[in-house]
Amino acid sequence: MLSSVLSGGDTASLNTHEEKEEIKEYDFRTPKKFTKEQIKILERIFENYSRHLSSYITGLLRLYCKVSLASIEEQKYFEFSNALPDYTIMGIVDLGIEDDDIEESNAVLQLSNSLTFTMIDRMLGGRGTYQDTDRDFTEIEINVMRGIVERFTSLMSQAWDGYVDTNPKLESIETNSRVISAADADETMIIVAMEVTVNDSKSIVSFCMSAITMDQIMKKFSAKFSSGKRAGSPTKETERKENLMSTLSQSELTVTAVLDDTMLTLRDVLNLQVNDIIPLNKPITDNVQLKVGSTCWFDGKLGTLNGKKAFRIDNILKN
Repeated sequence: MLSSVLSGGDTASLNTHEEKEEIKEYDFRTPKKFTKEQIKILERIFENYSRHLSSYITGLLRLYCKVSLASIEEQKYFEFSNALPDYTIMGIVDLGIEDDDIEESNAVLQLSNSLTFTMIDRMLGGRGTYQDTDRDFTEIEINVMRGIVERFTSLMSQAWDGYVDTNPKLESIETNSRVISAADADETMIIVAMEVTVNDSKSIVSFCMSAITMDQIMKKFSAKFSSGKRAGSPTKETERKENLMSTLSQSELTVTAVLDDTMLTLRDVLNLQVNDIIPLNKPITDNVQLKVGSTCWFDGKLGTLNGKKAFRIDNILKN
């Protein structure tokens, strides 16, 4: 092939595979609201939530279940709504964030039908198999799923713990995705998709919240973290140290005066009697160490004061 090229032969038959870099189009009409750092924080929160879901579903169904974070995206609400089947389990959730700066904290928790019917079949005594069914849910099925979605909702508080205080509650269960309108059609939403694997069947649990609300929540705990990291004024730092020392000063410590250490054989120890004398290696003129806990802090002389044994500090060994 190389000789053909060098000799000026026909090169039309040569297959050249040029690697083309994939280019993503950016829509300037709907700019992204979240930075990479904010997305990483959301990833940590929902990875934690996925672990809680995995443990709960495994214990509930007595089947091995794995839940993992699949994606976090920004979409218009109509894009999210149009992708849903006509009938699906949707929980309207209030995260219960009590803050005047956050107007509302409502979200939608949606379970794919494959997961829903698998759980219903297992809860009603089946093997947890899924049959592709395009129909509305019965009252019994809705009541079964209500308790499960309520537990899904309560687990959110553990996922958000450490970021913001939440008291999530399930407000209602909806089954018709064409009737429910959780937001304006053109409102930007943050969509979190978590992949659930049960019995080798993959399903999706989606969390949908207004991007404006999510941004308010993230700004709130970002401000809290930044203020916590910000160095305080010298006056406040001094007050903090004084308060700390005032609290610690009431602690009780064991103080021990140590004459000396020596080595004895086990036979000598077993033969010790009352009035026996153990010679030490330290001269009588040397100072005795004073230990606080297990650390030597001072040395000095043993003596008496007001009819009681006492210790006079001559040197400070540890500052």
